[in-house]
Amino acid sequence: MYQKIAEHLRKQILDGTLKPGAAVASIREMCAEWDCTPGTIQRAYQMLSQEGLLVSQAGRGTRVAGTVSPLASQSNETLRRAALVNKAEAFLLETITAGYIPAEIQGALDLALDRWRSSASKPGKPAGNQLRFAGSHDWVVTDLAHLYFGKQELDASLALNYSGSLGGLMALADGSADIAGSHLWDAESGEYNLPFIRRVFPGKEMLVVTLAERRQGLIIRSGNPLKIQGFKDLIRQDVKFINRQAGSGTRVWLDVMLNQEKISAGQINGYTDECLTHSDVARVVAEGRADAAVGLEIAAASYGLDFIYLNQERYDLVMHHETGSLPVVQKLIAWLASPEGKAFVAEHTGYESQLTGQTRVCTGL
Repeated sequence: MYQKIAEHLRKQILDGTLKPGAAVASIREMCAEWDCTPGTIQRAYQMLSQEGLLVSQAGRGTRVAGTVSPLASQSNETLRRAALVNKAEAFLLETITAGYIPAEIQGALDLALDRWRSSASKPGKPAGNQLRFAGSHDWVVTDLAHLYFGKQELDASLALNYSGSLGGLMALADGSADIAGSHLWDAESGEYNLPFIRRVFPGKEMLVVTLAERRQGLIIRSGNPLKIQGFKDLIRQDVKFINRQAGSGTRVWLDVMLNQEKISAGQINGYTDECLTHSDVARVVAEGRADAAVGLEIAAASYGLDFIYLNQERYDLVMHHETGSLPVVQKLIAWLASPEGKAFVAEHTGYESQLTGQTRVCTGL
C-alpha cells in the first residue's frame, strides 16, 4: 500500500500537479483518503524524502522539494531519478502482480542489462581515464565494468565490446581496444590463448592475465525432454541447435570437438544459426526456439536450463605490456589476485578462481 501511495504522489510531482514548495496533505487526511494507518503514510513519505522529492520542516509540515528546500539546486537530477524510480515501481507492481518473485525479477533485469551491454558498446577512441575492452562475452567482465570500475574512488571506467575471442585480439592489434578477453583453445598444443597471441602479435611482448576457469558444456531445455547426452545427439533430426558466431572461443572449441567426433557441420540442424553471446544462446533455448547450444554453466543457470558439463576452459585478459604497467591496470591485477578478487570471481556459477590474477608474459613469434 505504501508503495502505491508513494507512486501516486510521485506522479503528481512529476506531472506538475504538486509544485515545488507545495504542501502535501497531512497524515490524517491521507489516512482518510487511502483508508490506511498513519504508519503506512509515514513510510510512503519517508520513501519520497529519501528520493529527495519531499522535505519535512518543523512548523511547516511536509512539502515538495524545491525553492524552499536545500535540494533545490539538484531538482532536475532529482526529478529525473524519480521518473526512473516511478517507471521501475510500475514495472515491479506489474510483474509481482503477475506472480513473479523479487529474485526472478532481479535475475531477468540482470540478463536484460547484460544483453544490452553486449550490443550497445562499440570500440573507439578512449575517453578520459577509460579502458576499452573487446573480446569474448563473460559475466565477470560485465560485473567488473559495472561493480569494480563503477566505484567512484577508482576514477576509471571499462567500456565493453563483446566481439568474440578472435575479434578481441584483432581489436587489440589494430589499436581499437586496450584489453582483449580470450578463451581460444589450440588443439595442437592443448593450450589456451598463448599460441594465438604469438601468431597475432609477432615480435611483441604481451601480458596475459588469467581471469578465471569456466565450466563449459551443452545448454539444454529444462528437464532434458529429448534426452540429449553429448555431441552425437546433435545430429538427430529432432534436435535443433543454436551456435555461437565464427571467431568466438566457444565456436573454435566446438569445431575441434566435432572433428574429433567425426561429425560434420552439415549434419547438425542449426549449425549455421548464430548468436553473439552465451546469454543469447541460452535465451533461444529457454524460449523453445532451439533444443541445445554450447555455452557456459552460468548461462544455463541464469535461464533455469539444464547443463551437461564437458570442459573446463581458461579465460584470459590480454594486453600490451605497456597497458599492464598503467596504475589502474596494476591495481586491477593485484585486486584479482587478492582473496577479495578471487571470491568475487568464484561467486559466479561455474567459475573457478584458483588461477585468477596469475600473470604471464607472451612474446609473439
